[in-house]
Amino acid sequence: MAKTLELDLVEVAPMANPPVCRIMDYGKFRYEEAQKAKESRRKSSNVSVKEVKFRPKIGRGDFDVKVRKVDQFIHEGHKVKVTLQFRGREMAHPELGTKILDQVLDVVGEYVKVETQARLEGRNMSMVLSPDKKALDLRKAAGLAPPPVPEGEAADDDDDDDHDDHDGDEAELDTEVTDVTDVSERTAP
Repeated sequence: MAKTLELDLVEVAPMANPPVCRIMDYGKFRYEEAQKAKESRRKSSNVSVKEVKFRPKIGRGDFDVKVRKVDQFIHEGHKVKVTLQFRGREMAHPELGTKILDQVLDVVGEYVKVETQARLEGRNMSMVLSPDKKALDLRKAAGLAPPPVPEGEAADDDDDDDHDDHDGDEAELDTEVTDVTDVSERTAP
């Protein structure tokens, strides 16, 4: 019967009693299954966890740059792990870390859900933020512009001297080196 219709006889359920067979175009069937699999892969989203690291003595400019990165990752649909690293005596003041994590949450708070509250794990304090799909969709539907730049941010973004990994300690070292240079110039005849 399958040959007269120029179709294939395909065994669908070989374990059934009696085995179940269908008359179909097997090439078309394989093509449609591949298309369904491709469509389901396209609809599934790859959510990855991005990590942004802060320090307790972070400068305002560096803080703003990193918060912008957090905001960008959230708007792209990624989860973000915000980690605050303590060194040495900074461990005596975990409240400074909590204050910085709260500031991050204040800036991006309306678009995120806190998945894991801030907690101290060894020398790191971290929290995990995930995008709030409803708030992001409402913002897109309203056609609103991206969120404003946090206060204290420079108006021009084309400066090449913005460094993400810069913290206050390096600036103090630069100042000390300058002071030593000035002293040596004064003592030279």
